Amino acid sequence: MFRKGAERTMSTAAAAKSAPSKKVVFIDGARVPFNLASTTYKDKISYDLARIAAKGVVDRTAIDKNAIDYVAWGTVVQEVRTNNLAREVTLGAGLPLGIPSHTIGQACISSNQAVCTGAEKILAGQADVVLAGGSETFSDVPIRFSKPVRERLINANKAMKKGPAGILKLLKGLKLSDLAPEPPAIKNFSTGEVMGHSSDRLASRFAVSRQDQDEFALRSHQNAAKAHEAGYYKNEVLNVGGSTEENCIRGDTTMERLQKLKPAFVKPHGTHTAGNSSPLTDGASACIIMGDDKAKELGFTPRSHIKSWNFVSVDPFEEMLLGPAYAMARILKANNLTLNDIDVFEIHEAFAGQVLSNLAALESDAWCKENINMDKVGAVPFDKLNQWGGSLSIGHPFGATGVRILTTATNRLHQEDKKYALIAACADGGQAHACLIERM
Repeated sequence: MFRKGAERTMSTAAAAKSAPSKKVVFIDGARVPFNLASTTYKDKISYDLARIAAKGVVDRTAIDKNAIDYVAWGTVVQEVRTNNLAREVTLGAGLPLGIPSHTIGQACISSNQAVCTGAEKILAGQADVVLAGGSETFSDVPIRFSKPVRERLINANKAMKKGPAGILKLLKGLKLSDLAPEPPAIKNFSTGEVMGHSSDRLASRFAVSRQDQDEFALRSHQNAAKAHEAGYYKNEVLNVGGSTEENCIRGDTTMERLQKLKPAFVKPHGTHTAGNSSPLTDGASACIIMGDDKAKELGFTPRSHIKSWNFVSVDPFEEMLLGPAYAMARILKANNLTLNDIDVFEIHEAFAGQVLSNLAALESDAWCKENINMDKVGAVPFDKLNQWGGSLSIGHPFGATGVRILTTATNRLHQEDKKYALIAACADGGQAHACLIERM
């Protein structure tokens, strides 16, 4: 068996060596302004935001719509009416009816997976051009009746045919508490724990203090405000309704304000607050990726090469949001790189404590030796990390964040005239993603 496996590996390697190599390249990305839930987009559903982002990037690139082969779209809190949101986005954005489309749900890395699924289709020869993106709204989440009420509503038509007696029989056994609505669960299904609680425990494990977290959150808001003022987002954020404002950003916040906030998850002594946690956000983002050969054929100048990516899963009971440390270490090793080789880091900020814990793990000899069987990866330089802000300040529409950080990382590479960017994100369920991109 080993001999056959070895032969199979050599055969594959030989075939790859003789075949012309293909690169998956990023052409451009765009997003609607990310805004706090129940504000700017309070009358929109995820489909509305998705359609704007998809049409926005198609219009911005001026790509022939008939050149698009596939649409992959990420979302987390599903709207029942648009159960395959990707298909509705395809139709709503005015794309050809014959484009296959599918929706991906992988918690906070849903649009990361949309991009990578598209990339894998391109490498497999199943597509040349892919529109990938993601969207989320928390302004209009699906709220259900309780199970006892749902059971009775399903049988309501049959009961009504029997007149008042049938209706009374249907209502029998209902308690007042059964009438309370059920919003989408914010707890992890398997652990029964909210992510903020998991992150708070993670911060305690790695000795990340409340002071550290508030300082990191303040930095995020200040960086995002400066990036907008400097015009760095002018080629990324679409004008929607005459505005590119993102109202999650608090450039004028202070440490004094942040430190007055009370613990939000572990009470009364936790370190995670509303100020150092990402807010509930509405938003959508989209990008165009294709093979480098197709880009040349169509006359596009790619902005970056999506060079390498991975997805990992860790123990959700103990390491719920620690996946980025594993993913980043593995992608560096797979590409024979070190942290010193990376010029731009874009790491999703679900919570300040989550980011800082992952950075602490990478810098720990003990953690690296015990968990990834290697010497410490090292310290991520803060002057390369999330320089245009992050999810703490810009916001975090679950399904849209992945394409946002990919687009921002690419734009930063060009703005800063650098070579490599490493992006990473954690997700509910103990999953995570990392991706290495190279400026073109």
